[in-house]
Amino acid sequence: MFAINLPADVETRLEALAQTTGRTKEFYAREAILEHLDDLEDLYLAEQRLKDIRAGKSKTIPLEDVMKLYGLED
Repeated sequence: MFAINLPADVETRLEALAQTTGRTKEFYAREAILEHLDDLEDLYLAEQRLKDIRAGKSKTIPLEDVMKLYGLED
């Protein structure tokens, strides 16, 4: 359980949506989090990998090598 502070305009929109549809604000907040959590995780993971590559902690693999490794070459 946690509380979240939203900008007033977003709170107003969320309240209107909840009233219009008969669902709770919590329902829509949960839906928004579930919808976007995968994208946020992917974004932050990609950013960390890029930092690791730039810092020399991780290496890249050419696409051609990956294609050969998995038997996907033309």
